[in-house]
Amino acid sequence: ALPPSTYPPVCENIKKCCISNTGWTRIIVEKPFGRDLASSEQLNEQICKLFQESQLYRIDHYLGKEIVQNLMVMRFANRFLSPLWNRENISNIQIIFKEPIGVEGRGGYFDQYGIIRDVVQNHLLQIMALIAMERPPSLSPDDIRDEKLKVLRCVPPLSTDKVVLGQYTTGPNGEPGYLDDPTVPQDSTCPTFALCVLYVQNERWDGVPFILKAGKGLNEHKTEIRVQLREVPGDLFTKHNVHMGDNFRNEFVLRVQPDPAIYMKLTVKDPGMEMKIAGGELELAYNDLSKKSPKGDDMVIPDAYERLILDCINGDQQHFVRRDELKASWAIFTPLLHYVDAGGFELGNYPYGSQGPASADKLREAVGHITNIVQRDITWTGPKNRRNLPPLVPPSV
Repeated sequence: ALPPSTYPPVCENIKKCCISNTGWTRIIVEKPFGRDLASSEQLNEQICKLFQESQLYRIDHYLGKEIVQNLMVMRFANRFLSPLWNRENISNIQIIFKEPIGVEGRGGYFDQYGIIRDVVQNHLLQIMALIAMERPPSLSPDDIRDEKLKVLRCVPPLSTDKVVLGQYTTGPNGEPGYLDDPTVPQDSTCPTFALCVLYVQNERWDGVPFILKAGKGLNEHKTEIRVQLREVPGDLFTKHNVHMGDNFRNEFVLRVQPDPAIYMKLTVKDPGMEMKIAGGELELAYNDLSKKSPKGDDMVIPDAYERLILDCINGDQQHFVRRDELKASWAIFTPLLHYVDAGGFELGNYPYGSQGPASADKLREAVGHITNIVQRDITWTGPKNRRNLPPLVPPSV
């Protein structure tokens, strides 16, 4: 764990003292890789004078998580998804990162970077690129990263009217606000929450909002991807939707953490004599799959860093960020970050333990997201048991 300013001298000393004459040398570089486009490119220039791109492994541990690694398999190995994965069928895509804790003594680090640099520009944007990319010609690392790069280059710089930033304050039970942390400057305007709406200007995704939401001091611990489809045209069952509330759309959800899972929110007939419609889910829980290996012994999903360090040992750069990817990602956020750093953006406060600023929900709705309201859920949890959700309870997203 080194600050970015030390990367060049550390790499220089590795070059002088630690190079293998008979084997290989590979350098793993952790984020944050710079603060903006210029500082990132400066670091790259200095390090690339010492090592070749094939020796550099810019690590983003979210690319080692089980569900994130399943994105390509899910997209390109399932025929029924392919015709749906476009602007004609998808209304919006959310990529959500929520932490129920604050900085908790890490304010000295966090206040220098903020939530966009810490989470959105790297973790969430990399997930977005995997969701939006075209099918690569092969599974070679460069073929995959070429397709991710094409997506990032189609994303224009983030506009200030498509962003909500916030900072958590004292919670209802006396939980300390961000400025109450002794490691945080008392006049800090560092955002601890961000909701950013990005657009990919290409044939597949033109007009579809990608809603990237990240925050600390929120109401739960969760990272997930929510692909919300458009309404069924000419819906035959509108008058029968008495159990659906006013709004219900099919959703394809991938929960990265906790308890990795993939599930689909479907409209189904409520069992009984009447034609009533309810919401249901088809779920694949990874914890159930990973309990036993084919040999019958216990099997554990490996940690993201375990996977990625093994990839580095094996010389596989597929799940590492290439220099041109990094440049394209910083180009999207740098104008906004400079504006925020100059004090030009007003933060919306939100209490610790809430869902974030109310203005974030308004922006999300303005770009086309609809919160699914389900009066009845008939998801089965066992052969004889099913659960019912309370009436008209919007899910926490």
